[in-house]
Amino acid sequence: MLLKYHILKIVLYIDIHTHKQNSKTASIVNCLSNFSQLPANGFYSVGIHPWYINTETEKQFIELALISKQANVVAIGECGLDKVCKTDFTLQEQYFIKQIQLAHALHKPLIIHCVKAYNEVMQIIEQQKVQVPVVFHGFNKGKALAQALITKGYYLSFGKHLLNTSVAGTFKSLPLEQLFLETDDSDMEIEEIYKMAAGIKNMDVATLTEQLTKNALRVFNVNFTMYDE
Repeated sequence: MLLKYHILKIVLYIDIHTHKQNSKTASIVNCLSNFSQLPANGFYSVGIHPWYINTETEKQFIELALISKQANVVAIGECGLDKVCKTDFTLQEQYFIKQIQLAHALHKPLIIHCVKAYNEVMQIIEQQKVQVPVVFHGFNKGKALAQALITKGYYLSFGKHLLNTSVAGTFKSLPLEQLFLETDDSDMEIEEIYKMAAGIKNMDVATLTEQLTKNALRVFNVNFTMYDE
């Protein structure tokens, strides 16, 4: 018997970076440690965060490389550089490059954590000739930097910082085709963030979710859209 499927009119709110399990929302849950214990269900990003690089990191990286091959691991990260944390910066760069190379080998996108190190991050990305999609998560900077990143073909993900008038102005100025939304570690629900983002863009939520769903399919190669028989 031939089954016919059609796309539901309701488009999912996609949370591309969260540290919370939420069965009611389409999401990519970020895993920063205990990689061998990754659940079989759901979609995940896995990476070594610059805050947590230490003497055990090489062992963790071996586990990371193994688990990253799973189909439900759809991105490498969050990884990157952070000038505020106490981790040695040279060591941060070393493991950032290793994770870029892993993403290349697996043809999976990178989710970037960057604090006061955008010049260094962009320099390394260019030196490594990164070909996979690059997503800067938790973006909260101004229009000039945002436009520079967008021009290079990178994606920006916004969350709770949209409550900041300046960040909202940055978000409003950017093309939807290179944007995502996330909850990260905030208490806000992803639905709230989508509604806030739609208001900033002066558009209805359905139009916003439709475009961001297309972005997710393009970048993560994951179709979050629900189907009905």
